[in-house]
Amino acid sequence: MVRATQLLALASVTGVVGAFTAPHRLTRVSTRVFSEAEVPVAEEPPKPQYPTVNGWTADPTAFCWGLPGNIAPVGNFDPIGLSKELDLTEMKRFREAEVTHGRVSMLAVLGFLVAESFHPLFGGAISGPAIRHLDQVRNVAPIFFELLAGTIALAEIYRSLVGWVSPQDVQKYFGGELKENYYPGDIGFDPLGLKPTSPKEFAEMQTKELQNGRLAMLAAMGFILQETVNEQTIFGNLGL
Repeated sequence: MVRATQLLALASVTGVVGAFTAPHRLTRVSTRVFSEAEVPVAEEPPKPQYPTVNGWTADPTAFCWGLPGNIAPVGNFDPIGLSKELDLTEMKRFREAEVTHGRVSMLAVLGFLVAESFHPLFGGAISGPAIRHLDQVRNVAPIFFELLAGTIALAEIYRSLVGWVSPQDVQKYFGGELKENYYPGDIGFDPLGLKPTSPKEFAEMQTKELQNGRLAMLAAMGFILQETVNEQTIFGNLGL
């Protein structure tokens, strides 16, 4: 009887001690693993990869996506923020337009200065301010104007085929997207082989072309406005 009472007391003590014993190690680990499995770890989206063209790789953190064209003291000149919210496609379109207009303006300025001083064609029927020369050509040789317009159209078609995505492959309304591997303005026309092979030299030449083109756009606008006001040639306005 005494032995039975001792066994019963021992069992009671063992139960009380077990109530204060820490859970088994395996149970704690299993709980931790389960809780971690319930909270998925957010993965960072992969960063877009941009091709390197003529030594330039698009940089979304840089001014104008890192395209060359800035010089001191003006630097990153964009006072009204036209380039602030542009994506890469729109930025390339802006640069393509700037380069193209700059080139046309450089030719226009040269044409103003040369044609007003030297115009041997059409028997001397071309004279006076350059803004009236196309009118005079139209009267003397109508076919010349059509040929000029056709040549410009062919040049633009070629430029669109080299640099622009086909409208059938563009998701945007009206298209207007440049090819991924196309550098704005580089249509492959280089008969004299002047294009540098070094990325640094290419960036320098591109900057010089842009600066001259920007100056020519301002000059051409000034020429046109001045001759419209007083119907005098550029050299005539300068007293030469």
